[in-house]
Amino acid sequence: MEVIDLHCDVLEKLTRFEDAQFRNDPRIQANLTNLIKGQIKVQVFAIFISPDVPQERKFLEAARQIEAFHTKVLCEPEMVHITDWQQIQTLQEGQIGAVLSLEGCDCIGEDLAKLKLFLDAGVKLVGLTWNYENAVAYGALEDPKRGLKPFAKEVIQLLNERDIVIDVAHLNEQGFYGLLPMAKYLIASHCNVRALCDHPRNLTDDQITQLIQNGGRMHVVFYPPFIEKEKDTTSIEKLVEHVVHLANLIGIEHIGFGSDFDGIDPLSVTNLSNASEYRYLMHSLTKQFTNIEVETMAKTGFLNYVAKIGTRMD
Repeated sequence: MEVIDLHCDVLEKLTRFEDAQFRNDPRIQANLTNLIKGQIKVQVFAIFISPDVPQERKFLEAARQIEAFHTKVLCEPEMVHITDWQQIQTLQEGQIGAVLSLEGCDCIGEDLAKLKLFLDAGVKLVGLTWNYENAVAYGALEDPKRGLKPFAKEVIQLLNERDIVIDVAHLNEQGFYGLLPMAKYLIASHCNVRALCDHPRNLTDDQITQLIQNGGRMHVVFYPPFIEKEKDTTSIEKLVEHVVHLANLIGIEHIGFGSDFDGIDPLSVTNLSNASEYRYLMHSLTKQFTNIEVETMAKTGFLNYVAKIGTRMD
């Protein structure tokens, strides 16, 4: 069953390990070989800059990851750069769509021109923060009552003008609720259910419901501490419990996957340690849902979502 995955951190590894190769490097959970085995049809590649990188170097590090995307990912003949969401519909058999996302606006500082450069490079999905404060907003691991900053208005306006999907993952609660009425397109690319696992990176039922009411989607993540609190390992069955909760809350058509492979290494869900093992998750889901419902979560629900991008009039 073909899958669309909204989040991996392959690019960070490709720049951290100078000798890393995308095709079959065993250090990379979502390498090309694993994507093929896992039947991944579209993979979103995040530009993630570690908070340890000094601010003055973050833009350069982001540029290095875009370079790695072109020289190490897109050089593979199976990979197709998705610069327009509608291209997904035209992918041929054996092709995998590759999408760029920006995981937090830390690397742009207060310079909107830098964000424009990333959008011009093909970034289609943008998160305002990672876990901590930047010039745009406050992150998920900070005071939940401190949300968007004044610069956020300019950033959101640009993203709306460019029909860019804004990712609520990593925002704190105040930032989340402040963003809802301002964003044209919304998604949670890799979050789980706080009612089942009380972690600030997960969303409450109210947040999830309002996200969907504002046209967004909810994509579950495979990081054990976001599935079971304070657990370094967990089971696929526990992850499925989050999916079942979401299905009852918002309906299967609004649910998808954002594995966070290569951002969660070395922790992993048993039998879901890399992209090749997606089939085990699909099998577990068929015990709770029909094949058509699982296919909706894996691929067609997201296709229906992106089909509307660029058609909305404000």
